[in-house]
Parts: sequence; structure tokens; C-alpha cells
Amino acid sequence: MTNAALAFVFPGQGSQKIGMLSEIALEAPEIPATFAEASEVLGYDLWDLCQNGEQEDINLTQRTQPLLLTSSVALYRLWRGRGGALPGRMAGHSLGEWSALVCSGVVAFKEAVHLVRERGRLMQEAVPLGSGSMAAVIGLDDEAVEVACAGSAKGEVVAAVNYNSPGQVVIAGNSAAVERAIQACRAAGAKRAMSLPVSAPFHTELMRPAAEKLAPQIEAVQFDTPEIPIVHNVHAQAESDPAAIKALMIEQIYHPVRWTACTQKIIADGTAQLIECGPGKVLAGLVRRIDRNITCHAVDNPYSFNEALRSTAA
Repeated sequence: MTNAALAFVFPGQGSQKIGMLSEIALEAPEIPATFAEASEVLGYDLWDLCQNGEQEDINLTQRTQPLLLTSSVALYRLWRGRGGALPGRMAGHSLGEWSALVCSGVVAFKEAVHLVRERGRLMQEAVPLGSGSMAAVIGLDDEAVEVACAGSAKGEVVAAVNYNSPGQVVIAGNSAAVERAIQACRAAGAKRAMSLPVSAPFHTELMRPAAEKLAPQIEAVQFDTPEIPIVHNVHAQAESDPAAIKALMIEQIYHPVRWTACTQKIIADGTAQLIECGPGKVLAGLVRRIDRNITCHAVDNPYSFNEALRSTAA
């Protein structure tokens, strides 16, 4: 049964940690079964990696991306298998948009695992290690951050790339330009402006070569019409045409993530309750900053999963 007031959101990179989903997997065979499917594609044991590996291993973007996709899909399968309501809409933050595509029936899970591994590899290869960086800016409005970036470029690339919530923007680009923009944001009155431990300047023009290399692989995979509307990062609108969705998933690699606008769109469309379907509560925290009237649930442990089931039952 569909709950029109319910939305699912899927996290991106940064939510991974060793031991994630271990507790819920003990009572939900759907979790390790989904990881086993992904492992067949990847050629290594993804569940063992995230339970017994090292944090630096799961932080490698070509491993992080399949890991988070698989975690989100596993939890969504469990949700539906336990009688959880069908949401009225979906959105995903960066990589999380691929999780939304799988859960909405646009692309097959195993195809998505392959594509996001390639996405991660190509994004890492697009910029030499150490020559690009990202930084979080807290307490400055979007326009002031954009002005600071424009004045700091000096022939290099630096831009706002994640509009996460009012007063929280991530910038990225060439390392020297990002450092200049950090100083400019501080001078403009930012409460905090700090480098992030990220290996590449995601969602900038520097990622366009990665998008161009991934594009033929995306084009070769079948995309179907979404069963549940997905609000896309690039323009904060839903799209039903599979060809248009493919184009958006290519553009998404080098376009900003307009998360504030995506959240505002799903709320305007009638969302009252929201489930973060993946490890952690990063997106729930952002959503609360955007609109405190929205009830947010996590589902990455047995207690919160069962609580969300009860709270969203039609």
C-alpha cells in the first residue's frame, strides 16, 4: 500500500563505517543476501569488507559507492519484505540517487553495482590525487559562498557543489583555489570553513572527463520508467522519461547536488514523514535543518527500523 505522505531518501559518500548494518543483519537474511549479490559483480566479499576491513579501504570511492548502494537497497528490500509502506516519492544525495533508481525500478541492482563501481573509479582517476579537494562552509548563505568561490578561482576551478541545507554548503575544486575560497568564506563571515577528508573534487567541472567516460556504459544499460517519482539532484524535479534520466545521471557527476531544493520539492509535494534508507542519519539531520516539521526516521538498526514501520503504517 502506498503512503503518499512518505518519502525515502538515500545517503551518499560519508555515511560508511566498519560494522555498519551488523545488528540488523543478525535478524534479517535479506541484508547479507543482497551483499552476496553485489559481491558476485564486484569479485570480492563486500560484506566481509565492511564488517572486518579497515576504514581506509571502504573510504576508497570505487568501494564506497557499491557499498552504500548495496546497503540502501538491502534495507529497502527488507522494508518492503516486512510490509513497509510504498513511499510516494524518493530522492538520493549524489551516489544515493543510484540507490533511488534501483529501488524505484529504473535500473537492475547488479547493473547499478557495476555502474557505481565504474563511477567511483573514473571520478577518482579524473583528477590526480592531492590536486583537488573539498571543504565545508557553515554559516554563510549560498550567494556569499558563490561570490567567494568566483573571486578565488584565479584561473582554476572552485565552486559550490553540495547545497546541503541553509547555511551549509560544500565547495570543491583545485586544491589551491579551494584553500583561497576557504579564506574568502571566513573573511565573509562564515562560522566555519574547513577542508574535508575527501579524495577528489566531486561535482565540479573537473569531473566532466569521468562523466564522458561513464556515459557509454550508462547508455548501454536498460532504464525503465520509475515506479516511484525521484527528485533529481541536477534540477530538483522528477523525471519519468528513461532517456532523460540517463542524461541526468551523467550530468550529475559534474553538476552541484541541490539537496536543499530537492528536499523542499518533496515536502512541497506532500511529504510529512521521511525515511533515510541507508547507514547513519546524515540526511535526516540536513532535512531537519531545512524543515523542522518533517518527521525523520532511520532504519539501519532493528529498533529504529521497527519504530519506522509502526510510525508509517497506513
